Amino acid sequence: MAILLEQRVTDLEDLMAQLLHTVDRVDRQVEQTSREMRVFEREMRVFEREMRDFKDEMRDFKDEMRDSKNEMNRKWGDLANKMGTMAEDLVAPSITRILRTVVGCPPDDIQSMAVRVRRQHPLERGRSREFDVVAACGEYVLINETKSRLDPQIIQDFAERMPHAREFFPEYADKKLIGAIASLYVDESLARQGEQLGLVVLGFGAGVMDVLNSPGFVPKTF
Repeated sequence: MAILLEQRVTDLEDLMAQLLHTVDRVDRQVEQTSREMRVFEREMRVFEREMRDFKDEMRDFKDEMRDSKNEMNRKWGDLANKMGTMAEDLVAPSITRILRTVVGCPPDDIQSMAVRVRRQHPLERGRSREFDVVAACGEYVLINETKSRLDPQIIQDFAERMPHAREFFPEYADKKLIGAIASLYVDESLARQGEQLGLVVLGFGAGVMDVLNSPGFVPKTF
């Protein structure tokens, strides 16, 4: 009986030791978890602050982008307005020099020069056309079309319209019509295309419109 009691006490002591070991291990795990949670909470607070800062930066960025977009729209609007007056501001003031360069017309021989000329067909009243610049000098009449940009099709279309331009100017029946197409920037390949079609090609340079045709170029008459 004494031996059985002693064995039970021994077993109980072993169980208590195991229980204490388990409790100690659980305490260490709880403490470790608590430390990890505290670290996590600190990291979350840092993350939340960073997110608030990021949102503030994004808001500032959106405001800057909106302001930049408004400024860009304003500049594009100014440029569009400038394109709308390019014939008046750049081509028309250069007409005297252009005619002298292309056909040798002296300045005092220019009979007329007009911008934004709108004409109705004298026989077909439903047809009308607008010409950017029309200038008469000696035996020649220069008809200009001004574009904010050029491409091969625009040049081709203008060349194909030039033979019909005479229909809108019966008063120039005894004159030779020449076509001039102008833009701010003209690629060399486009200048050569226009020249091959017999057109005077004008591009912006040094504050005025320069003739981009090859030396000795003779414009086609329509």
